Amino acid sequence: MSAARWYPIAALALLLGLAPARADSPLFDPLYQVLTHPRCMNCHTKTQFPRQGDDRRRHEQLVMRGADNHGAPTLQCSACHQDHNVADGKVPGAPHWALAPLSMAWEDLSSPQLCRVLKDTSLNGNKSLEQLYTHMAEDELVLWGWTPGGGRSTPPLDHPEFVVALRSWINAGAPCD
Repeated sequence: MSAARWYPIAALALLLGLAPARADSPLFDPLYQVLTHPRCMNCHTKTQFPRQGDDRRRHEQLVMRGADNHGAPTLQCSACHQDHNVADGKVPGAPHWALAPLSMAWEDLSSPQLCRVLKDTSLNGNKSLEQLYTHMAEDELVLWGWTPGGGRSTPPLDHPEFVVALRSWINAGAPCD
């Protein structure tokens, strides 16, 4: 069959969901498992409010995102969240506590989609892959996810394993699929 005759059939197969799905990157998969854990997703939300808990429920104090992702003017995140956990770990805290900007919302993204968002400097806070590595390896807010206290669950990889997986993905050219 000629290529000209094949393209409409391939397009129809895609529309009907009959075409094989593209494979996710095996190097990105462990990163995806961590980045879609509630410790990350509660703040990387596409909603106008933070989420909390493993069930990702709406923030109990009805806090709103606000123009700068630090809460509405009348209830800033820092009103409760300090640079460390307080109230016996019940109120989480880390330096520069805030929601991720909406451009960094990861909800409902497939593994290849999240991978591409991480690499897109227009969506990732204008970070190169090396800056992204430094952010995920050293930023105290990110590190909080592995020591959240208060009986909170932690991501499926420990932080050193995550950093090794991140470095492997970057060194391989950051493949997404």
